[in-house]
Order: sequence, then structure tokens, then C-alpha cells
Amino acid sequence: MIQSDTQAANKPSLNVLLAGPRGFCAGVDRAIKIVEEALKRYGAPVYVRHEIVHNRFVVESLERQGAIFVEELHEIPDNGQPVVFSAHGVPKAIPGEAERREMFYLDATCPLVSKVHREAEHHHARGRHILLIGHAGHPEVIGTMGQLPEGCVTLVEDEEDAQRVQPPADVPLAFITQTTLSVDDTAGIIAVLSERFPAMSAPAKEDICYATTNRQAAVKAIAPRAELMIVVGAPNSSNSVRLVEVANRAGCPKSIMVQRGRDLDLAVLDGVHTVGITAGASAPEVLVEEVLSKLRERYALATEEVVVAEERITFKLPTALSAAEA
Repeated sequence: MIQSDTQAANKPSLNVLLAGPRGFCAGVDRAIKIVEEALKRYGAPVYVRHEIVHNRFVVESLERQGAIFVEELHEIPDNGQPVVFSAHGVPKAIPGEAERREMFYLDATCPLVSKVHREAEHHHARGRHILLIGHAGHPEVIGTMGQLPEGCVTLVEDEEDAQRVQPPADVPLAFITQTTLSVDDTAGIIAVLSERFPAMSAPAKEDICYATTNRQAAVKAIAPRAELMIVVGAPNSSNSVRLVEVANRAGCPKSIMVQRGRDLDLAVLDGVHTVGITAGASAPEVLVEEVLSKLRERYALATEEVVVAEERITFKLPTALSAAEA
């Protein structure tokens, strides 16, 4: 459905293709609600280890409500207040340390990331060495590798890694993946590994999450029609960075990332008649609205939403907060 601005006389027109779905996924929505419900139930402060999701707008909003973000548990005083683990997941040593200190913790790990953790444990229990497809240093990768003893998981970042990786000899193999990767890139890496190690075990169900897949599919549907793709997201958000890459590969001449409307330099729109807009899974819709408001400063917008999937998935809050949820 195409909607046109009605208060834009004398402004040049701009076609806007809005990706659907975009923005928050169920795992991000759950993680934010965990912090908010903990604040309501237990009062401030609530401590959060690492950014709850990779978006400064979200983090700063929670800080204003009383959340305190830390990188490690040793930064948290023994005052009995809750600590929340981020949506990306944590190594097993982290809840172990929290239990030793008798901390009350809430695990906001996305259930789809937890699924990958359980897969890793399943393969390890069956004596398989695991090849993890993902990006070095990303919190999700650190958390997944930290589910098992050191040396049980080998990280594979790209097809070059897949060509040269040398897992332990005479040990059965399995692969798992980070949930926020490029669908196409991952398929190429898996193809290389499968050719080299045909007996390698695969996940029963693809590890890349539904939200990542759907957002990339929407960008692919828009990219050939757009002269510029604007991705609302954060530079440390893996799924947002992937959307920029997907847009370029899918035929959009230029794609950029902005964290919010005020970061958009309208000069980049010079000569552009059709722009695509999407948002990473940790970017709230209010930031997309900011970008649209910024565009309206110069243009009369004709907006079309391009929907490739409907998302109705929700995840329950932890049992400790279930009464607060009700």
C-alpha cells in the first residue's frame, strides 16, 4: 500500500520503500521486557552485564529507568539487586560465578541462541568436535564457545577459513552457526565445509534465526528498486551490519547505516528518487520514524511497505518474572 504525504507542497517527491519485517525481534523484545519488569518488581538499580541489545537508544532508555550496565560481574556490589545477562548469551562460567556469589540473576539470552548452546552440548556429549560459523569477538560467539571446555570448538569466519581449517584428526565433526549471520555467506561457508568433511553433522534446524532471515529477505526484495538503502541500526550489531551488506549484493547502488534520524545527512539523498529503509533486530520503530521525519524536512514522501513475512513469535519471560508479566 502506498501512502503519500499530504502536507508537503512545493517539496520534491521521494519514494520510500519500507522493509517488512524490520526492527525488533521476539528475542530483543523479551530481553528489554526482562530489564523493565525487573526494575518494576525489584526497584533500581538493576545491573545488566553487557549491553542488553546492541542499540544505544535502548540502553540509554533503560539507564534512565535505573539500569546499570557493566562489562563484568566483579563491577557489581553484593547488594542483593538483580543482574541480567544480555540477549546474546554468556559463557557457562558467568552464571557459575553469579551462583558462587549468591547473586540473583535473570538470563535474557534469546531462546534461539540458547537452542544453539544446547546443540553444542549435544554434539560434545557425542564426542564431536564443533565448527562454529561466526564472527570472532562477537558476544554471541563468545557465549557459545564458552558453553564447552576450551579446544572443543573451532571458529570459522569465512570461506577462506573453511578452506584451511584443520580440526582434530579422526574425530567426528558437527557445525553450528551464530544466529545473526548473512544467510548467503553462511550457505557458502557450509558448502565448503560439507565438501571437505562430508560426514559432518548439521543442525536439525537452521541456526540463523527467523528474524535475521526475514529482514534479509525484505532487503533483497527492496534493493533492486532502490537507489539508496538506509539501515537503522548500530555498528556493533551483527544483524544490522549484515543488512547493509545484503542490500549492496542484492543490487542497491549504495547502502548506509544510521543509528537515528539526526545522524542522516540529507546530502546523501541528492539525485535519489527511491530510497529503501529497514532496521536491525535491535532497533526500535521510533528510530525508523525519526528517519522518516528527517526525510520529510526536505521531501514529500510516497511510502510503500514491502512485506515478505508476518512475524507473530513471542517468547515468555523467565519464571521469576512471570507474576510480574501477569
